[in-house]
Amino acid sequence: MKRNHCIAVCIGMMTAIFLGLTTTTVASTVVDRIVAVVNEDIILLSELNSRMGPYAERIQQQVPDEDKQQEMLFKVREDMLNRLVDEKLTDQEIKRNDIQVDEAQIDATIERIKSANYFTDEDLRRFLAQEQMTMDQYRNQIREQILRTRLVNYEVKSKIVITEEDIKAYYDDHPELYGGKRHYHLRNILLKVPDYSSDSEKQAMREQLENIRERIENGQSFADLARSVSQGPTAVNGGDIGEFETSSLSPLIQTALEGLKAGQTTAVLDTDLGFQLFFVESINRDEGKPLDSVREEIHQKLFKEEVDTKFLSWLEALRERSHIKIIK
Repeated sequence: MKRNHCIAVCIGMMTAIFLGLTTTTVASTVVDRIVAVVNEDIILLSELNSRMGPYAERIQQQVPDEDKQQEMLFKVREDMLNRLVDEKLTDQEIKRNDIQVDEAQIDATIERIKSANYFTDEDLRRFLAQEQMTMDQYRNQIREQILRTRLVNYEVKSKIVITEEDIKAYYDDHPELYGGKRHYHLRNILLKVPDYSSDSEKQAMREQLENIRERIENGQSFADLARSVSQGPTAVNGGDIGEFETSSLSPLIQTALEGLKAGQTTAVLDTDLGFQLFFVESINRDEGKPLDSVREEIHQKLFKEEVDTKFLSWLEALRERSHIKIIK
């Protein structure tokens, strides 16, 4: 009996050693597990950890507070897991639609990347080594990118149409981009605040200028009032201070002028020079860019915006009709 017991113990120990399942090993090993099921595919913890690795390392290096670290790592983990789910879904759609790419197309893409970055083959391999990536891994990454781009072309881009009306509407709605720079021809009334003025004295000056503003709104001439009350150097000219491009004005004045039309007056402004009122004599613009010169630029912008919107909608619909189970 003793002999049989020893044999059984020895066989058990040998089996455990052979399988790497000694008591100490079992206690200390983190076994890989499934973190998500996406239709017929699974995502493993090792995949998630591998993708998270560079981000986690950066967070641990740059964020000393451990609680903040944990919060950021949790957020990155969730974002990365969702990204992996999206990738599985798109890969399944690529397979379902029999979208393929050959080695020659991968070679051509890599050559374009090298040319755009002024890389020799040695430069690229050195860069990949720094990123801890082999050339085979890089080629697989390029393959996946090409396949997913073709899927987007198939599912999204081919269904998008940007009309001439869309381009014209965008052009008309963005005069700040295409209609030339805005210039304001301004007059002002300035009341200087003497040094060491009390709060009550300052308030009295503000109220004086508020009353002047009210008189202007009731129809009195801004220029005539500027000649009689303004303490600025252009009072003799009815407060005419000239024409200014919007960006050359202070943020305070820019904000005060927003929405005003020719013939309107700003609110009373407390400026470095004193209390001021500004009157919009006229609003002019530089000659803008003709529609023909920016048509392609606008088309590309609208197309990209539409692709982004449609892709997110397509992906959301794909998620809704798929079986996805997240295992935290």
